[in-house]
Amino acid sequence: MFELWGTLFILIACPLLGGLPLIRWITSALKQKQLSQIGTGNVSVSAAFYHGGTFVGVLAVLSEALKGIAAVLLSRAFFPAGSPWELVALIALVIGRYWVGRGAGTTNVVWGFLLHDPLVAGFIFFFAAISFLILRSRQVVKFGVLILLPLFVTFLHVGDIPRIIAVTALAGLLGWIYTKIPDDMNLSAQEAQTESQPMLEFLRGDRAILSLDEELDAALVGEKAATLSQIKRWGYSVPKGWVLAPGDDPASTEFLQPSELSPLVVRSSAIGEDSEQASAAGQYETVLNVTSQQELQEAIAQVRASYNHPSAVQYRRDRGSNDTAMAVLIQQQVQSVYSGVAFSRDPITQQGDTIVIEALPGSPTQVVSGKVTPEQYRAFVVETENFSSVQLEGQGRIPQALIKQVAYLTRRLENRYHGIPQDIEWSYDGQTLWVLQARPITTLLPIWTRKIAAEVIPGVIHPLTWSINRPLTCGVWGEIFTLVLGDALGLDFNETATLHYSKAYFNASLLGEIFRRMGLPPESLEFLTRGAKMSKPSLESTWKNLPGLTRLLRRELSLEQDFKQDYHKRFIPELSQLTQEDVDDLDAPKLLERIDRILELLHRGTYYSILAPLSAALRQAIFRVKDGKIDNSVSPEVGALRSLSALAADAKQILVELEPGKVFEQLAQTPEGEKILQQFDELLQDYGYLSEVGTDISVPTWRENPQPVKQMFVQLIQGNEPQTGAVDQINLVLPKKPKRSFVQRRFDLKGRVTEVYSRLLAELRWSFVALEKIWLKSSLLKETGDIFFLEFDEVRHLVEGSDSGLIPRLVKLVELRRSQFVQDSEFNQIPLLVYGNTPPHPLAPSAIYSDQILQGIPASHGQAEGQVKVLRNLQDIPEIDRDTILVVPYTDSGWAPFLVRAGGLIAEAGGRLSHGAIVAREYGIPAVMDVRGATWLLQDGQRVRIDGSRGIVELSNDLRPE
Repeated sequence: MFELWGTLFILIACPLLGGLPLIRWITSALKQKQLSQIGTGNVSVSAAFYHGGTFVGVLAVLSEALKGIAAVLLSRAFFPAGSPWELVALIALVIGRYWVGRGAGTTNVVWGFLLHDPLVAGFIFFFAAISFLILRSRQVVKFGVLILLPLFVTFLHVGDIPRIIAVTALAGLLGWIYTKIPDDMNLSAQEAQTESQPMLEFLRGDRAILSLDEELDAALVGEKAATLSQIKRWGYSVPKGWVLAPGDDPASTEFLQPSELSPLVVRSSAIGEDSEQASAAGQYETVLNVTSQQELQEAIAQVRASYNHPSAVQYRRDRGSNDTAMAVLIQQQVQSVYSGVAFSRDPITQQGDTIVIEALPGSPTQVVSGKVTPEQYRAFVVETENFSSVQLEGQGRIPQALIKQVAYLTRRLENRYHGIPQDIEWSYDGQTLWVLQARPITTLLPIWTRKIAAEVIPGVIHPLTWSINRPLTCGVWGEIFTLVLGDALGLDFNETATLHYSKAYFNASLLGEIFRRMGLPPESLEFLTRGAKMSKPSLESTWKNLPGLTRLLRRELSLEQDFKQDYHKRFIPELSQLTQEDVDDLDAPKLLERIDRILELLHRGTYYSILAPLSAALRQAIFRVKDGKIDNSVSPEVGALRSLSALAADAKQILVELEPGKVFEQLAQTPEGEKILQQFDELLQDYGYLSEVGTDISVPTWRENPQPVKQMFVQLIQGNEPQTGAVDQINLVLPKKPKRSFVQRRFDLKGRVTEVYSRLLAELRWSFVALEKIWLKSSLLKETGDIFFLEFDEVRHLVEGSDSGLIPRLVKLVELRRSQFVQDSEFNQIPLLVYGNTPPHPLAPSAIYSDQILQGIPASHGQAEGQVKVLRNLQDIPEIDRDTILVVPYTDSGWAPFLVRAGGLIAEAGGRLSHGAIVAREYGIPAVMDVRGATWLLQDGQRVRIDGSRGIVELSNDLRPE
């Protein structure tokens, strides 16, 4: 029992001891420096010597040595001296040192192991000293020691298997950490504290010059060199190259022997150059055709000197960039046959998928110099698992096959960089297409995406809706991100969303960066909501954020219980009280109090409305439960649809002679019909909170405008019964497997959350409508709907009378916003992605595959062929039958009853978990979601064939719209 407590104590105390930030405290107290914010960001012994000097470094060594010794002594308090548990204690110490303390733990292990096994430690020290004096290579010695350590232990302790396993694990852990953190010894010795420079220069050794074949750190060698090394390691062709870090001696390049047959090019790679914040294009020198060692030394000096050129200094000042340092990139010069630049997105139009390629025979410097007009090509690349093609616009002297190859290269590099638009410099020598440079197109950042926003809050958005939804949604996302990453993010979470063309967009650049910092793939949100493919996350970042991700996992596991508690203690009592109030009897201050109460509930409701769908999607993905095996009957739109269908079936039995325009009058003539009408009124009462767009409070609810529901009721009576076999199959099969039940509970929770959230939003809308009626009577507002052109803070100021200057300009303000809203409403098609903060006038979309095929997301299995009917809103519902392929911009809960009569569904926005997809699967209707530009490209009467299993829409040649 004593040893068990010892094990627990070691596993808990040693990581805490390792994470104790003694070096940070010492450096901060004596030098007023924060090591985590300078240099490599390591809080290590070498960093203390580098930035703090010899005295601070010695104190750092002593503090970390004492930690290692303490860990071994702690183990000896419970276990015999020399036991494997001493090594386990050192492993736990190193984990804490790396995870919390941001150091490798080398000093801890050296001194701890010296106490644990002096004989092996002596052999290792002797080997390391001799090897360094001979080889003068820290890397070789460092990793050589890690290899020899388990070998020496095995040789001297052959039968002690636990000790051998423990020391092997310790060496492996240190080796892994060495590959994950930058080496402080790579920093320039000349920039270290003066008294530490001789020691650092000695320990650096006669280091070989850095190569592009290595994994390079942008903080040390600049973005240009680091990016090229990364692209080279991905397997793309990059000319062989070497890097002089800032402060490195140019004499280390003596092994390079350029000649006229094998010239070199010397280029800048300044810290901060070619970054997402600033490209620094053309600010620094590039020297071509270096053909001798003397020319090489002169070129290095020339490139380094260009960092302090007045124009470069002014460029950095204009962009608020700090003065840092200049690394120098030396590469074999490509003997170019054709060269040029390529933009993965058009930097002029700032939208669309066009790749712009500029090319000329000869060197790429002709293109970037601006002195020669290059040939320009526009390329459209489509790549899927089963299909790839390039369509070109433009002709010239450059071979078309080469331009297509450049287009493929450009798009693939953009994909590698998570969709960030790239500016690529390339060259072709007659055999190989070389990448000379790649950098973000800074004018096209940030990237705003409508992919997810189109589902969360579709359609054109009124100012009042946005002023409420944005802080609610962004605020809750901020709480989730802070839960994982902590409070020190320095981010404004309101920047995660904005309006372009009066429609919602999410900041894909910021969200991607946040997800990467969380240790998750940047496509995580799109994967969970839309089924997109994900890249592999950074193991280092995931490990670093494991405590935060664990906290998030605990929230996910307790989500159902938390909601149940809030449901009974907060949501139901408050909703009951809200429904009992007659908003028309309340004055303006009371209505504002009511609105504030609802917003407080909505903040908590937004938390569940975000996490519940994500949790459901995550569980479905993990357990691989097919969409067709999920029962969505708890969702209010599915419940309303089922009730309306059953009621229509009963009415059909009563109405012998059906007159579509007089159905309700006919039903009122019989007692059975009266009962159906009563049930219809009850249905409107139960689901009256639903609307065409559930998240938009400016859209009337069913209770306010029941006409679309009545029209659908009549159409259901006229037509055939919707297919319900899929539903029956779900209910029969689902309970049989525990994993489905585990997933199903989350979808049931999602349905209950949707109901509560929709009811709260309806109550919020009715409160604002009541307030508007008061202001219409007092002539403060002129037209019905004016209140939705105000922002919530303006509504509050008007009620409280806290802004006297608002009333005189109120009418003009509403007119201006209404005019902008109408203008934005006329855009039939807006870009899926907006690059930068100044969106251009939207262009008409192009087909994704070809003139005959459109690609989307498979949402509901099956095939169907029929005539297109484009339905952009629910104001004028056409006749719908099984020959109808409905084409809609999006599908919210209010659309559900109008989808089930169709033979197939095509939606411009949405994924597998959107309302339309759920309803389509529920009733066995083939559906394809996320078909870009569908309402623009497809026309009424056009015949199409859809495949809901592959996500394909085929246009028939024989029947085109007239």
